[in-house]
Amino acid sequence: MLYAMIDVGSNTIRMAIYKIEGDRVEMLMKRKHAVGLASYVRDSFMQRQGIDKVVEIISEYRNFLEELGIDRVTAFTTAALRNAVNGGDAVKEISHRSGINISMMSGDDEATFDFIGATHNLVDDKGLLIDIGGGSTEIVYFADREIKVKVSLPIGSLSFHTRYTGFHVLPNATECEEMYAEAEATISAVQEFRDVSHAQICGIGGTFKGAMALYNAMYGMPRRNMLMEVSRLREILRRFLRDNELIVPEKVLLMRTVPERMHTFMPGLVIADVLAKRFDSDHIIYSDSGVREGYIYSKILNDEDF
Repeated sequence: MLYAMIDVGSNTIRMAIYKIEGDRVEMLMKRKHAVGLASYVRDSFMQRQGIDKVVEIISEYRNFLEELGIDRVTAFTTAALRNAVNGGDAVKEISHRSGINISMMSGDDEATFDFIGATHNLVDDKGLLIDIGGGSTEIVYFADREIKVKVSLPIGSLSFHTRYTGFHVLPNATECEEMYAEAEATISAVQEFRDVSHAQICGIGGTFKGAMALYNAMYGMPRRNMLMEVSRLREILRRFLRDNELIVPEKVLLMRTVPERMHTFMPGLVIADVLAKRFDSDHIIYSDSGVREGYIYSKILNDEDF
């Protein structure tokens, strides 16, 4: 059975197609558009241009699925529309105009599906799962492979870029410090994790994917390496500040490793660094499975009518 998942995120809009046989799930292909949907939010309202862009891309995906005869489709949106005042009306309009029903996933559900997807094949049975998206950050603390605490924070890589960096690609030192201040204030206000420390962090999503690629290239690690040392995050941030005059090899490095996230990888790393320091974590492990796979494992594979 072929199944399509469409994820309307704050940074990118993705469509992944899976082959599902029994309890075996194989991703066959993935398409994505780097839209930066969160940047279309003004005064907490999603602007017309953002809605039109989503309709355009979802319609393109629908045409592709219809041509291949794939009629099992789940589509959802996360923080960018969830946090907009007119998010509910925007989702209804997008669904009507594109011909694909879009649901709005809550922050709580997003954190749960992140956990299920990322830990499905994870060896550790205790730790923190973190997904730094464009408009929100999901944190899950789990032990004995069960969720103990989960929260969704209203800070993200694209929202930080839009708020503090503006039209520039890379932030300067002052802007970075302003991001640090907001991230620290937001995270310190979360009381649910007050007893959690020295926890292993598993990072998922585009921020960590891009950071992992850049990290491996910078420090001569093999591409299959999935482990980052937290102590090096500040070093990476300092190296690519707008205050510095980047040399050609550094520009090439960014274009090779984070071409679509060049403007958001540093805001995302600021949030990652603050979280790692808060939880006294020395390393971050990257997992390439997340909310879409979690939805499949928990919803689709357990659907008796599937």
